[in-house]
Amino acid sequence: MPSALPLGDPAPPTGRLPESALLELRQHPFGFYVHIPFCSVRCGYCDFNTYTAEELGNGVSRGSYADLVLTELRLARAVLPASTPPVSTVFFGGGTPSLLPAEHLGLILAELGAEFGLAPDAEVSTEANPESVAPGYLRRLREQGFTRISLGMQSAVPHVLRVLDRQHRPERALAAVAEARAAGFEHVNLDLIYGTPGESDLDWQRSLDAAVAAGVDHLSAYALIVESGTPLARAVARGEVPAPDDDVLADRYLQADETLAAAGLTWYEVSNWARTPAAQSRHNQLYWSSANWWGAGPGAHSHVGGVRWWNVKHPAQYAARLEAPGGSPAAGRETLDAQARFTERVMLRLRMADGLALAELPEPARAQARQCATWGLAEHRALAAGRLVLTQRGRLLADAVVRDLLQAAG
Repeated sequence: MPSALPLGDPAPPTGRLPESALLELRQHPFGFYVHIPFCSVRCGYCDFNTYTAEELGNGVSRGSYADLVLTELRLARAVLPASTPPVSTVFFGGGTPSLLPAEHLGLILAELGAEFGLAPDAEVSTEANPESVAPGYLRRLREQGFTRISLGMQSAVPHVLRVLDRQHRPERALAAVAEARAAGFEHVNLDLIYGTPGESDLDWQRSLDAAVAAGVDHLSAYALIVESGTPLARAVARGEVPAPDDDVLADRYLQADETLAAAGLTWYEVSNWARTPAAQSRHNQLYWSSANWWGAGPGAHSHVGGVRWWNVKHPAQYAARLEAPGGSPAAGRETLDAQARFTERVMLRLRMADGLALAELPEPARAQARQCATWGLAEHRALAAGRLVLTQRGRLLADAVVRDLLQAAG
């Protein structure tokens, strides 16, 4: 979760939601995000809402954290109606969820099932750092009901990992994939980062080849972003390392897309590739389709029926809010109007391989979509079938395509 919270309106201390938002719950899938804010070491490029042991202070510990989340889950049950659909996806993110005992993660999952019910085919994912899991831990995760794991590999090249302040050896991520498979995980993702200062074309190819050879059925690849306030940003400002170059980032993306396509992994979202439709992240698709989810944990964001809210950031403050009268840890919220929801839908759907229905656009924006096809940014065949789908070149220029469409839409 990003470390900076947005501005917004005050959230009710009870967490109560407008009736109009609750009415939309039946119309879309419903999921839960559980934020685990602990890390052994803070990576130099990361600005997520995470804390090392030294930064936590008094009042919150890894050992007691699951109990705090259970309290928020019970708050969610009190806020949401009985007609809320069973939970179709659960995602434990961080931070490093695998720093908690598998049984603690399983306790949270069991409480979700008890309070809301899990869909029979629920996708249950967790992130993990390669060095924080072992065969026994992975087996216990499967026993607790987890179906999918996402491992933070980032690179297969030692000097690139050092720049990123990653602690694992390159071979450890690949071993963790094999261990996850042996533990019974059918769906395994590797996260990669491209554009790290000092990374060469060959370095990036080595990382791609290693990830493919590991046999995962899903891969995420993200351009390195220098976030303000991070050690990496300070190093760039001091001139110790160069900032990522936009042209290089574009070349790295093309390199990834071509390598992964040749290996049988197909893009379904700009930064995500899967071997089969079943391997696609259903939880992330819930975000990209503006469906409904509750985010539990410090700094976690939620969305139900056009109402978005976010929790206080620090774990100690989060705990204090849950213990206070009313009990909601929400720091603020906003209600999205029709224009804001339209803007988000265009932005998110155009990142997807199935794109956006032209019928959702006003005529001036449809004309702009046809112009995008003329420029090679949108697929002619999809446009003829009534959908706007970006080409590979269009994906590289997605922000500009979205901007022009929204301007045309007025």
